[in-house]
Amino acid sequence: MINAFETIIYEKKDGLAYVTLNRPEVLNRYNIQMRDEFYQVLTAIRDDPEVMVIILKGAGERAFCVGADLTEFGTAPSPTIARQVRWERDVWGVFLSLKQPLIAAVHGFVLGSGVEIACCCDIRIASEDAIFGLPEVALAMIPAAGGTQTLPRVIGRGKALEILLTSNRIDAHEAHRIGLVNKVVPREELYPTAEEMARKLMSCAPIAVKYAKEAINRGLDLGLEEGLTLEAKLANLVAKTEDAAEGIKAWVEKRPPIFKNR
Repeated sequence: MINAFETIIYEKKDGLAYVTLNRPEVLNRYNIQMRDEFYQVLTAIRDDPEVMVIILKGAGERAFCVGADLTEFGTAPSPTIARQVRWERDVWGVFLSLKQPLIAAVHGFVLGSGVEIACCCDIRIASEDAIFGLPEVALAMIPAAGGTQTLPRVIGRGKALEILLTSNRIDAHEAHRIGLVNKVVPREELYPTAEEMARKLMSCAPIAVKYAKEAINRGLDLGLEEGLTLEAKLANLVAKTEDAAEGIKAWVEKRPPIFKNR
């Protein structure tokens, strides 16, 4: 299945969803239309029990996404209306509500909103030509799509402050060194590597993947004692499922498990 909006391409096949930012002529700048179409796609994915893993990528050869289209976002009629629209189409909130794992497969320029989109994903794979940066402070702005909150959670406070406050750009290997991306691969291997990772995730019990992700994401905002309580609660829920019994049975019988619960 393929759904083509003007700025987003959505494909779904065998439990794997592909979301492609599709404004290659302007290096996939994030504009108002893309925000609205992104919101539609992500909410559809969130409510679709057939989707097990999502891969995000950018169309064209030069960029994953070079940030917000300032010529559009700068024309909001008033702060009040802009804030109202922000919450009516809260793309970033939908990102964080997704139970399925998200893989960002990024190449070329990954700037501003491009970094923020990637940081909303669970796993980030970069091609060797990827360049990362948050240019906002050099433009007398600050990130407004979660960058000040998600980046420190991904790479730590010190490195996040350095990148945010200097607007310096870093290459893919430096991004890997500081933990911004999980893996760096040659450009021609980017999408095959992302798909291989997705298939690996899909081979695991979906219910366990979902709750493991929830335990980490929610636990990061809790104290250790509360986090351990959350983990115990979610682990108990998983342990009561048919898939948990199937996983143990398959291991004993030395065969691939057949999971049913998504």
